[in-house]
Amino acid sequence: MAFKNKLLLLLKARYPLIYITTQEEERLDYIFSSIARNELPRAYYTWDFISGYQGNPNDKGFAARNPLQALELIDKLAPEMNAIFVLKDFDNFLKDFSITRKIKNLSKDLKKQPKNVIIVSNEVNIPDSLKEIITVIDFPLPTYEEIFEELGRLLKSLQQENSQQTIASLSFACQGLTFERIRRVLSKIIVQYGVIDESSSLLLLEEKRQIIQQSQALEFCDTNKKFTDLGGLDNLKRWLKVRTNAFCQEASDYGLPYPKGVLLVGVQGTGKSIAAKVIGCEWNLPLLRLDFGRLFASLVGQSETRIRRVVKLADSLAPCILWIDEIDKVFSNGQSGGDNGTTNRVLATFITWLSEKTSPVFVVATANNIDYIPPEVIRKGRFDEVFFLTLPNIEERASIFKVHLQRFRPDRVGEFDVNLLSKVALDFSGAEIEQCIIEAMRVGFNANREFETKDILDVIQDFVPLARTKEAELQKLKEWSESGNVVLASKSSK
Repeated sequence: MAFKNKLLLLLKARYPLIYITTQEEERLDYIFSSIARNELPRAYYTWDFISGYQGNPNDKGFAARNPLQALELIDKLAPEMNAIFVLKDFDNFLKDFSITRKIKNLSKDLKKQPKNVIIVSNEVNIPDSLKEIITVIDFPLPTYEEIFEELGRLLKSLQQENSQQTIASLSFACQGLTFERIRRVLSKIIVQYGVIDESSSLLLLEEKRQIIQQSQALEFCDTNKKFTDLGGLDNLKRWLKVRTNAFCQEASDYGLPYPKGVLLVGVQGTGKSIAAKVIGCEWNLPLLRLDFGRLFASLVGQSETRIRRVVKLADSLAPCILWIDEIDKVFSNGQSGGDNGTTNRVLATFITWLSEKTSPVFVVATANNIDYIPPEVIRKGRFDEVFFLTLPNIEERASIFKVHLQRFRPDRVGEFDVNLLSKVALDFSGAEIEQCIIEAMRVGFNANREFETKDILDVIQDFVPLARTKEAELQKLKEWSESGNVVLASKSSK
């Protein structure tokens, strides 16, 4: 285990003060006790504000509700005594001057002694005066291998017979959850269904939804769209289908790196947002929508902290899809310069993560205006591919008409002259085609009859598409798409 080896190295190197961030105290306690018992034989003490010290009968309960006294015990023990001291939630007291001074004094002495002080908290909260002497490490969530092993033990204790393939599937679904959450949701499955099998993955997904609801900037989106709901865009569909199983364990065993993401640029209403939902549905992965607007806070530094928490949460819930809708608007805010550079710092943090991430988080970003997106975002390495979604051609318009008519009147699709409609609806986007059908339905409803091809044609004649009102902007987008730096989402742009 990489974390255990890293911690063991710090302990042997006599790092006096170590700070570990985690929400899994129980799992971390097991690692501490294992190290103190096997790899690095030492006395092992744990302290919390309510219970005081634990681990040694002579000092049980000592320094309860007294953090300064907890540090004084470390100072009083014999210098040659080997010991590990774990102080839980001690970051809450680090702003106290007496605590800070005592820690500084301890740091000097512990460098010469076989003792280590470990502060455990769920977030980094270290005053500037102590940053130089405290080493921070993050305790990662369980890996796939650890989850697989734990599930095997749990299912065996429950006397549940499952194949290795089923356990592998469940382990994949459990990625991003703590052991405590995994045990809790499995208990819920046993109570509700009496058995754990591959269908249990749906309840595990619901548990991930609960985690997202606790976030202020992320939203768990329903993925109820399939490839059949997306008319046209054949090149994009083909690209996505090749990567359908890119996040499975077999792909990882094959040696394939995880795909990073895709940037969808194009005209409004051409299906960029629907494409994000299609990916989530077809790949059977949770879709998380990031609202950049909720990241920005009034206090200096808070926005940067929030984006770090968001990407860390996305990493923890991987494999998943992170959807950023209209990312160009976020960059336009940063170029205005009205927020003292906060937007640029937040975006710099996000772009760095996007470039360096190795977790199975697939980012889908959409944009309408390419002028606001910096060149470094578009270059290879941030996204796997940049697709341009132009207005649908005549074949794609016919496909879009069929998609929506199938949704609204599945038993009457053959009664509509789709070829005529697609020919007349020149320069119409997919969203505008859908709106024309809805307006035609209103006409038929008010006339107390079923709507017909003629009703849709009448609406099209009176409808002014966006392509005609913003012709200059769309022409500029088209010229950019012909630069050779992007891939056309459709087979043909004619």
